[in-house]
Amino acid sequence: MPVNLKGKSFLTLKDFSSEEIKYLLHLSRDLKNKKRAGIKGYALDRKNIVLIFEKTSTRTRCAFEVAAFDEGANVTYLSGSQMGKKESIEDTAKVLGRFYDGIEFRGFAQETVDIMAQHSGVPVWNGLTDQFHPTQILADFLTVQEHIDKPLHKVKFVFVGDARNNMGNSLMIGSAKMGIHFVALAPKSLFPDPKLVSEMKEIAKKTGAKIELIDDINAAVKEADVIYTDVWVSMGEEEKFAERIKLLKPYQVTMEMVQKTHNPHMIFMHCLPAFHDLNTDVGQDIHKKFGLSSMEVTDEVFRSKHSVVFDQAENRLHTIKAVMVATIGNV
Repeated sequence: MPVNLKGKSFLTLKDFSSEEIKYLLHLSRDLKNKKRAGIKGYALDRKNIVLIFEKTSTRTRCAFEVAAFDEGANVTYLSGSQMGKKESIEDTAKVLGRFYDGIEFRGFAQETVDIMAQHSGVPVWNGLTDQFHPTQILADFLTVQEHIDKPLHKVKFVFVGDARNNMGNSLMIGSAKMGIHFVALAPKSLFPDPKLVSEMKEIAKKTGAKIELIDDINAAVKEADVIYTDVWVSMGEEEKFAERIKLLKPYQVTMEMVQKTHNPHMIFMHCLPAFHDLNTDVGQDIHKKFGLSSMEVTDEVFRSKHSVVFDQAENRLHTIKAVMVATIGNV
C-alpha cells in the first residue's frame, strides 16, 4: 500500500510502521541525491516552519534550517518565548498553529512535544526530548544502509553506555520496528525501562527483531556490525559525572572492544558531540577532576577507519528534510 504521512506529527518511532520508516529512509536517499546533484527543491515552497529549542543544539538546528531552505521554506528560530511561563504549552501551540505549517521542538519533557502536537493543528517534529530522539535514528539507519552491505534486518546493532537514555530508548524502538538484532550493552543499573523493553519485544515478535540486554562485553559485541555509543551524562545531568564515570568507564569503546567483534567491516557510530579528546572545555574539566583523556570512546576509535560519525551527522540533514517533506510537503 502507498504511504501517506501528510499532516502526521513525528514524536516517536513508536507511532510509525516498518513500511513508513522504510519510506522515510527511501525519501531521504532521494533528497540526498538531489542535493548532491545541485537540484533546487520546491517541496516546501511557501511553507513556514518554527523551531523551538529549550536545549542547545548544533546538528538539529542546522539540519532543520538548511533542510527547510533547500526546499524553499521560511524558518523562524524562536527563543525566549513565554511558553510554559506566562502562556501555557497548549495556548502557545494553538497560536503557533495559526502562523506555521510545522513546528519543531527540542527540549526536556516528552509531554511538552505531545501537548503541542495535540493542540497545534499542524505537524510537530520531535528534535529531541529526555525520552526520545527519533530524527537521529533515521539518520543512523540511513548511515548503516550506506556502510553495511546487508539489509537492516540482518544487522547486529550494539548500543553501549546508558541504555536508559533517549538514544538507548530510540535505537531499541527503531530496531524493533525494522527487524534488527539490537543489544543494549550496559551495567544492569542502566538497563532500559522494563516496560519499554517488553513493549518492544512484542513488536519484535512480528518483525523478526531480537532485543537483548547484556552487561558482558565479550558476549554483547561478538559479530557486531555496529557499535554505537553516546555521552555518559545527558544535558541537565551534569552533577552525575562522578557516578556515571564509575559505572561506565569499563564500557568505554576502545580498539580492544572493536577487535572483540571479530568483524573487520564493523562500524563505529556516535550521535555527537563526543568526548574523545581534550579539545573541549568539558573534556579539560573532566581531565582535571578524574584524570580521563576521553570518556565514552577513545580518540583512536573515533578517528579510525571504522568511524562513520560525520556521515551520520550529514545524514541528519537529509532525514530531517524527508520528515518535513513527507508531512507538510507539496508532494
